[in-house]
Amino acid sequence: MIKTFNYYLLKLFNFLILRLNINNKLTNFIKIQNGIQTIISQELKYESVIYLEETECKIFSQNGEDGIINFLRKSLNIENPNFVEIGVGDYSEANTRFLYEIKNSKGTIIDVMDDLENKVKKNISLWKGDLNVCQEKIESENINYVLKNNCNFEIDIFSLDIDGIDYWIADKINSKISKIFILEYNSTFGPNLEITVPNIRDFKRSDYHYSHLCYGASLKLLINLMKRKGYYFVGSNSLKNNAFFINNDYKKDIYFPNIKIKDLNFYTDSNIRESRTKAGKLNFLSGQNKLNEIKDCEVIDLKNINKINKSKISNLI
Repeated sequence: MIKTFNYYLLKLFNFLILRLNINNKLTNFIKIQNGIQTIISQELKYESVIYLEETECKIFSQNGEDGIINFLRKSLNIENPNFVEIGVGDYSEANTRFLYEIKNSKGTIIDVMDDLENKVKKNISLWKGDLNVCQEKIESENINYVLKNNCNFEIDIFSLDIDGIDYWIADKINSKISKIFILEYNSTFGPNLEITVPNIRDFKRSDYHYSHLCYGASLKLLINLMKRKGYYFVGSNSLKNNAFFINNDYKKDIYFPNIKIKDLNFYTDSNIRESRTKAGKLNFLSGQNKLNEIKDCEVIDLKNINKINKSKISNLI
């Protein structure tokens, strides 16, 4: 019955958006109601979940993070989560947007986008919750200062996705800063390398290499970093670009006894094809061709955490 309702509600939603060009408020209302019904139906199956990606559901997140986050917070008994999200754009698509809409949560969102608050206001009602909109360029040097001055609350969910020096920023953040931590990773770097792009101020992936493929950090490196920060890895989204971590205070055998972790080859075998030519056009590279395209890029190899080794990718594969 619920599946049938969701099906027809989604059909109606798509019709209204594509044919009637309705305004944002009504669009958001329909999207939220459909999302709530989908989430409710998913929650009935949570006890049988084995792999994290099974819980995916896209409402306002870029991919299926909305569903994963709901599963994690429910498993941890977090009813009204406070959050910090870095890299939200205009907040039309973000990991914490659905939480804000349904829970009126307290949170801080951070992005470098010009005129950020006014752009965010076009997508949400700021009066509904205690949301701090912070326009700031986040670097490893200022991350703790920005958090200190913009987060006067206990953080339940922390999300970091800036397509760049994510590793260096996460490395500076205090251990166990949140219960749930979401980190973007670069699946192109594969399952074995422990590498990140250099800690470059004002890093832009399009400037670092024309292909847009050399950015961020490898999954293995981030898993090891988060271990040192007091977290364990529970899986990724099916697109294989966002990793999810849980604070060690919430023991896996108690809170996630059924969740299984696959080999890192699985989490880095991504079908994303967003590479560009030198002219800036999509050329849809896949598989090993993606890594070969950036083999001459310089990265930081942190296999030995005590020795920072700058090297071309070709010397590491």
